[in-house]
Amino acid sequence: MSVAHAAPAVPENLTWQGGSEPLKASYGKLMMWFFLLSDTFTFSALLITYGMIRFSQPAWEGTPNDFYFATTHWPIPEKVFEAVPFLHGMSLPLVFVGIMTFILIASSVTMVLAVEAGHRGDRKDVEKWMLWTIVGGFTFLGSQAWEWTHFIHGPEDLSIAAKQIIDGVSTPIEGANLVRNPYGPPAFADLFFFITGFHGTHVFSGVILNVLIFFNAATGVYERRGHYEMVEKVGLYWHFVDLVWVFVFTFFYLV
Repeated sequence: MSVAHAAPAVPENLTWQGGSEPLKASYGKLMMWFFLLSDTFTFSALLITYGMIRFSQPAWEGTPNDFYFATTHWPIPEKVFEAVPFLHGMSLPLVFVGIMTFILIASSVTMVLAVEAGHRGDRKDVEKWMLWTIVGGFTFLGSQAWEWTHFIHGPEDLSIAAKQIIDGVSTPIEGANLVRNPYGPPAFADLFFFITGFHGTHVFSGVILNVLIFFNAATGVYERRGHYEMVEKVGLYWHFVDLVWVFVFTFFYLV
């Protein structure tokens, strides 16, 4: 007759306790990480597709000064995105998109400060930094709307507009859409609208979430709960959106 031996006791501080807080992350934060991981695959697929299409097209082989727009070669980004609001007729390559990038990164900094204030339980600072994050998000969306509008309608002053070559004839650029793209191969406009639009949708969703978090913080919801974990969870999403834009900026505007 065998005798069962009891398993040696394991000190409580050495057990994983993954059922409640795996790796010391709450259920909500863990689910946010899972969502961000899945979204990473989506953006990666889009950028990889852009890279494959981009390098399957002929590139401009001359000097930038001699560049002209045509469907026979991929456009140089700094020749397409060189306009800045209120500075009509001036060629400022990638200046405006650089300003957009700075605004979004700055909003990520204010989000860090909001999360830090939440850890301290400082309600007023959470409200302040969340408000600045919201302002940064709306400013970025407004800037992107202007960029889309300019891309669709073309240069405002057609007398000094860049030229495109159609059947050997030089014609002013009049803008692009999903049907035609005078800047280059049709795929260029398609990818621009889809990738930047998909990212812009994420930014808009993040701004809406930030507004809800700001409202809850201002009405004392998190103060009554005794913690500001929701600020941290939404902060993870906002940092992800900012990081993705760095890759979009690098792939689409610099390569």
